[in-house]
Amino acid sequence: MNPTFALLGEMSIIHWIIVAAIGILLFGKRLPEVGRSLGKGIIEFKKGLKGLEDDLDTSSTAHRQDAPAIEPPRPPQRVATTAPKFEDKATNIQPPPAV
Repeated sequence: MNPTFALLGEMSIIHWIIVAAIGILLFGKRLPEVGRSLGKGIIEFKKGLKGLEDDLDTSSTAHRQDAPAIEPPRPPQRVATTAPKFEDKATNIQPPPAV
């Protein structure tokens, strides 16, 4: 059994009655609204998943048919530097001014 739903499988009928009683106490008159909105949410979620699956299917088939041959990678190219290169030579180093 999947560990995520292991708790649901171990609940007896008494546990379910207690959960239902707590739900009725918490939601009371709004229980039909909560159930309705939960159902709509599940339907929208399923529609979204179906839409994603359709997009993946259409894009993968279109990609396979229209895709050009893959170009092999090009070797790295040298780029000329625009900043001057600074080198520290013993003759270029100035001593700090005396105070």
